Amino acid sequence: MRARRILITGVATHWGGALARALEADPEIEAIVGIDREDPVVELERTEFVRVGAQHQLLRRILRAARIDAVIDTRMIVDSTTAAPRAAHENNIIGTMELLAACSSTDEPPALVFKSSAHWYGCNQDDPAYFTEDMSPRNRPRTALQRDIVEAEAAVVEYAERHPQTPVAVLRFVNVLGPGLRTSHTDLLGLPAVPAILGFDPRYQFVHEDDVVGALGHALREGLHGTYNCAADGVLAWSEVAGLLGKLPAPILSPWGTGLSAAALRPLGIRIPPEMLRQLRFGRAVDNRALKATGHRLRYTTRETVLKLREHQRLRPLRSRMGEPYRYEREVEEFLRRSPAAQGALGAPAGASGVGRLGPAGGFDALEAEEVVAVLDALDPASLQALRAHEAGNAARPRVLAAIDALIAGRG
Repeated sequence: MRARRILITGVATHWGGALARALEADPEIEAIVGIDREDPVVELERTEFVRVGAQHQLLRRILRAARIDAVIDTRMIVDSTTAAPRAAHENNIIGTMELLAACSSTDEPPALVFKSSAHWYGCNQDDPAYFTEDMSPRNRPRTALQRDIVEAEAAVVEYAERHPQTPVAVLRFVNVLGPGLRTSHTDLLGLPAVPAILGFDPRYQFVHEDDVVGALGHALREGLHGTYNCAADGVLAWSEVAGLLGKLPAPILSPWGTGLSAAALRPLGIRIPPEMLRQLRFGRAVDNRALKATGHRLRYTTRETVLKLREHQRLRPLRSRMGEPYRYEREVEEFLRRSPAAQGALGAPAGASGVGRLGPAGGFDALEAEEVVAVLDALDPASLQALRAHEAGNAARPRVLAAIDALIAGRG
């Protein structure tokens, strides 16, 4: 039976928020509950937010009260620059243990989708060309982050063994790129020249952030059970990644004492975590055939994912002028959800999102037609009309005008 009442952990993280917004569009999902210690960073419509930490007694009460039949755990920290080691360990290990304890204590343990990382395999000189899901790491964990991931997955496997009738899916994602995401890799690839280790040109796979959300949703809807690698098709050398971004690799990291040479870059704002240093030396690739065998197809290849990042880097100055970021306000959210007056309103004035403050030209003239089309969805109706008038009176590019007209017509 398909899960209809969903709990998303880490809803204040990038992944939890993006997944909640995607599942809200599914009419067959009856209820979505999002939990986190922090406020959400994206606007949610149907998702009920509960501020709660990793206390299994409280989580158990939420699971029972909301009759949750599936949990998607998106909390895993997979970049050691984003949290202190102790905080990362508490989140990855203690938080996972508490969640599993809460799930086990319900009358019918819910299905579980666990977002993990290909860091589970590590990076070593004698690694195979592609890791498959039935392979184990070739060596003991070399970094604290890898130890956390290995230990957390072991707890999830134990949960699955205790409840053999419950679908439990572990998805191991490779490095992710996307316009809404900031990681150590996106920071490094955003530099004018891409740092590399002298004498090494490792193999890399990426996955687009939209495909991460799509894979998590697929695992939920299909009730997947077992472990699955999630990586885009294709492998690139690190120098090829730099080339696709229009940059040159800069072999400024010494192959001896690499950690010390990386530490010397920190005053310049360049932080390279230990797990990434190993990947810049040895690289890694995983086999994605098991996930594709379930009927899932990723939208982007590794090459296309890198090219989408290049597009985002070019458009970033323009996007930064498109209004203020969303900020969660509990009182306002409660009013919008509960008030009869708010429920009866049909819409908001044009420009209410702040996007309408963008000028008619707004820097669009300097962009190619494809790049203008890529940002149209972010504009409100007033801005679309202003941009159309400006485009018609200047460059008058048929593709841009047709895209604007299609958006205006589609929005009624």
